[in-house]
Amino acid sequence: MSLLRRLFGTAEPDPREALRPLYAEIVATARQQHWYVEGGVPDTLEGRFEMVSAIFSLALIRLERDPSQAQAQAMAFLTEIFVADMDGQLRELGVGDMIVGKRVGKLMGAFGGRLGAYRDALAEDAAPGELADAARRNLYAGISPSEAQVAHVSAQLRAVASRLAATDAIELSAGQAAW
Repeated sequence: MSLLRRLFGTAEPDPREALRPLYAEIVATARQQHWYVEGGVPDTLEGRFEMVSAIFSLALIRLERDPSQAQAQAMAFLTEIFVADMDGQLRELGVGDMIVGKRVGKLMGAFGGRLGAYRDALAEDAAPGELADAARRNLYAGISPSEAQVAHVSAQLRAVASRLAATDAIELSAGQAAW
């Protein structure tokens, strides 16, 4: 039946399309120059993945706070967009079809760990330096950032989280947050 709907134009719109502006804002926020200049996050493929993962985590943590079914569905669709983006990025880099699935699986496993770390670091009962520790572990693979760089990144992550917390979940899902 879905093939007939697609052929005759009666298909329902893809619900992921409504979340693309939010994902675009996540990526744009993660690509802001201050993360890489003042914050010292490596401007490499890995560093950019880590920044997108950090900002994406903050958006998901905000959406988790709204227990509605619509927000749960939005989180699932947003994650699908993230996975598709990672898949596309790997293919653009020349990773072959046989390897892409494994690489995306590893990236998503890494992302799950990052999400948990940021969720714990932003919890009300988190230790004061927990967000800085999470940023240091996740954003600076193989390098030793200065305390000023870590302080900049953790302060900016906390500021983004605060702005997202003050944003209505429906507005956030529509990509209308004050990043």
